Formats: sequence, structure tokens, C-alpha cells
Amino acid sequence: MATTDVYNMEGQKISQIDLHEGIFNVPVKPHVLHEVVRMQLNSWRAGTAATKSRAEVRGGGKKPYRQKGTGRARAGSRTSPLWRGGGIIFGPQPRSYAYKVSKKLRRLALRMALSSKFRENTLKVVDQLKMDSIKTKRFVEIMNALGVKNALVVMDGKNVAVELSSRNVPSAKVLRCEGLNVYDILKFENLVLVEPSVKQIQERLLP
Repeated sequence: MATTDVYNMEGQKISQIDLHEGIFNVPVKPHVLHEVVRMQLNSWRAGTAATKSRAEVRGGGKKPYRQKGTGRARAGSRTSPLWRGGGIIFGPQPRSYAYKVSKKLRRLALRMALSSKFRENTLKVVDQLKMDSIKTKRFVEIMNALGVKNALVVMDGKNVAVELSSRNVPSAKVLRCEGLNVYDILKFENLVLVEPSVKQIQERLLP
């Protein structure tokens, strides 16, 4: 079992917690993390770029001029892609860039991301994270007491006061345990886990 310290909101070490070796201490393979992060980013991509084809641009219907006798190339419609204001040939259309990787690979990447934080000593466990009111200043004080600035905070459940207090802190993000993902773990320098969330993560990721 891997072991790490547990802190309170004042930054004082109060106990230790055992972390499952199969989740927090597995070999890290960069190509697996890269594949899952790329899948996440592609699934978030909007893919809304669009152009109008000759069937969609305004105009057309009437033949611009007679077929013969003008000396010009024959033309049947003003919406031709060859004309100014005409349609676009093979232009972009709304599409989804998303693709899937296996559930097994996603779970493996999540374990690797957690392991990388544990090995780099950028993983901190706090016994609880409670706030009586929505106050950004108080949230920043707690982060400073824990000695983390750029951090992803993982809660064990819904906590509106903490979630809203963190919104105006660009270097921090609060996630509920069920929303934990590889991209956010790797994006932030530190990972702060509320102690009950450790059990939830282990139950979710155990083989």
C-alpha cells in the first residue's frame, strides 16, 4: 500500500491514509495519457464551421443570359461556384470530431494520471473542505494554507459554497468525484483530494 499524509484546512498534518497500489502507484505510459487526452479534447471541439453549397446560396433559378451569341462561356445559374457570390465547392460542414477509446483504456489512463501526481508529490489529501458561505477570499486562504496554488480540488459530493467560491480563482478548479478526468488532472500542477473522495475513486477504478 502507498501511504500519504492527511491535512486539515489549516494545513496541519493530522493523520495518514493508505492508497491502493493498483490506482496510485502504477507505471505511467505517456502514449496512453496522450491518446485519452486527445479523445477528450476532440469530443469538446465544436465542429460548427460551415459554408453554403450552390443549393443554399441566394439566387439561381433563372438562366443569367442566353446560351449562344454572347461570346461568353455558357452559364446556367448564378449560384455556380465559378461565379462571385456562388456556392462553395467541398467547403466545411458541421461535423463531430469525437472518437471513442475503450473503457478499459480510459480507466487505465485515469490510474496513470493519479499515479503521476502521487510520484511527483503533488497529491494532497485534506480531511474535509467545508465553507459556511460563498467567499472567494476564504477559499484562497485554504489553498494557501495547504501550500497549493495551481490545483484541481476533488470533492466527494455536492458542495455549492466551495464550488461557487472557486469560480473566480483562475488557478483552481473544483470537481465532484464523478467528474474526475485525465485532462483536468494533468492540466493542474497539484491535485487535492477530500478524504472521502479517495474511497470513491478507489471503488470506481479498482479492476
